[in-house]
Amino acid sequence: MVTVDKDKQKIAKSINKNVRSSTRKLKPLLRSIIGKKVDIAVRDLTFSDKRISKDIKKTLSSAIANAENNFQYDIDKLFIKEAYCGKQVVMKRFRARAKGRAAPIKKPYSNLTIVLEENNKIERKHGTKS
Repeated sequence: MVTVDKDKQKIAKSINKNVRSSTRKLKPLLRSIIGKKVDIAVRDLTFSDKRISKDIKKTLSSAIANAENNFQYDIDKLFIKEAYCGKQVVMKRFRARAKGRAAPIKKPYSNLTIVLEENNKIERKHGTKS
């Protein structure tokens, strides 16, 4: 997906619209990768114990491919600018319980959006005062 920011900076983005998880389970993982370099975020998601980290990793690799193919960005300079999720549909199911009753089960889906940006800043080799 192609979007142009206010500073004429091109932003690479990837959206996954049907993630089979609640936003409550997605948000901690997304918060942990915001601001990190792309390769470090992929490494963290690879070794995560959470089931949903595979879907996040797939969306992140799609955003990397978009950045590389659409804007010719250098993968080594990419970092995660934004990562957020939102609610989608909720499948409603029922489970049989004792005495002929039924208990509702909610199976939520989520949207997942990852925005990448290229870091063009020069890294300092010394402390903050140099």
